[in-house]
Amino acid sequence: MSRKNIGSDFDSFLEEEGLFEEATATAVKRYIAWRLAEKMRESQLSKSEMARRMATSRAALDRLLDPENESVTLRTLQSAVAALGGRLKVELAFSKRAA
Repeated sequence: MSRKNIGSDFDSFLEEEGLFEEATATAVKRYIAWRLAEKMRESQLSKSEMARRMATSRAALDRLLDPENESVTLRTLQSAVAALGGRLKVELAFSKRAA
């Protein structure tokens, strides 16, 4: 075995299996939920206070912080980031392979 990397990379595997978009969406949502919860902890901000700052319900905040719940709107995300003193940035990246 003289080759360092054998086979395809993980992204290629997911693409071949038709799972790339789903896996990416799940990973992004989990990261968002984790990062928001982490920032709330750092700021010593309770869920009740966070929901108040977002002008939303505690249940809506719970959905946003649930890593399994992938239904999040940009408006809700923007509201959460602003409540924590941040600014939302969204980046779109296109590969040369996409038509």
